Amino acid sequence: MKKLQTSESVNIGHPDKTCDTIADSFLDEALRQDKDSQMAVECAIKNNMLMIYGEATTKAKINYEKIARDVLKDIGYNNKFKIIKVLSKQSQDIAQAVVQDELKANDQGIVFGYATNETKEYMPLTLVISHKLMKKYDEYRRRNSNKYFADAKSQVTVEYNNNKPSRIDTVLISVSHNPNVDMENLESDIKENVILPVLSEYKKYCKKDIKFIINPSGKFTIWGSFGDSGCVGRKIIVDTYGGVASHGGGCFSSKNATKVDRSGAYYARYVAKNIVANKLADRCQIEVAYAIGFAEPISVAIETFGTEKVDLKQIEKIVKSNFNFRTSNIIKELDLLRPIYKATACYGHFGRDEFPWEKVIELKK
Repeated sequence: MKKLQTSESVNIGHPDKTCDTIADSFLDEALRQDKDSQMAVECAIKNNMLMIYGEATTKAKINYEKIARDVLKDIGYNNKFKIIKVLSKQSQDIAQAVVQDELKANDQGIVFGYATNETKEYMPLTLVISHKLMKKYDEYRRRNSNKYFADAKSQVTVEYNNNKPSRIDTVLISVSHNPNVDMENLESDIKENVILPVLSEYKKYCKKDIKFIINPSGKFTIWGSFGDSGCVGRKIIVDTYGGVASHGGGCFSSKNATKVDRSGAYYARYVAKNIVANKLADRCQIEVAYAIGFAEPISVAIETFGTEKVDLKQIEKIVKSNFNFRTSNIIKELDLLRPIYKATACYGHFGRDEFPWEKVIELKK
């Protein structure tokens, strides 16, 4: 059976990703000074205004304005921003439920982890290529900042045959640019310097009939917060599995590790990846449900989509004997009280070996 699957990615100059990056920069600075910080400081952006808002219970002294301005400058904004800040401490009602003799879940929620053996990253091919296109574009536009700007999107469609990728069908990319850039030159420039170098890694999927769509709207000279508004947590499918797997609805950026939206999803990915990497299944999805103030999850469900190599009951036993979904254990096992989060904000939270939830271990069977 043939079907088309599509995933997208966005670059750091997209207003939503800009906000994710700023929020996770706040979190990193808090953890750098105080590993027990309870953080959920977000932001929203439009034109030359940035609003910083949320909750922070921390001993850290954080210069929010400087951190935000440094990120904006690095992205490529040259204008001055007006910054509005509205912050409070974490609700005492939440704090008394979470910070006890053992750290408990900060909220209720459903999280999902997913893995597939169709790529070396154990991620969907559509999403891997989409992220790589954006990373390649960001490298290229930084070397050519007089021509190209930080706001960009990619989208990749792959044809699957019996749930295995068979060919790349369409590559779509939109990039912001200087008004002086000729559109024909832009198309050839981006194709030669961004798209084709990425696709060279995936030659077996590159047939002659790939459709390339570059800046279909025409000019893209008004970019970032001046072309759109943005806020934290609006690219949750880009951040996870590109629409291939389920999503519980909670975002990651700005949240410290007691927020199971983030840590629970990281651990679910860790478990799913290890099931696939240990050749127990070709594909795996882990669903975990938490309740505020509870140490243990309410439920853990394993789905292998009929690709399991051993009995599903055996996989459930292996998961139970190798993994501990308690919030306190997740934080300890994955060492999540460190300033590692700014790097997650763009190009996906999964499929990148630098993060601890991506490590592969040998499972006791």
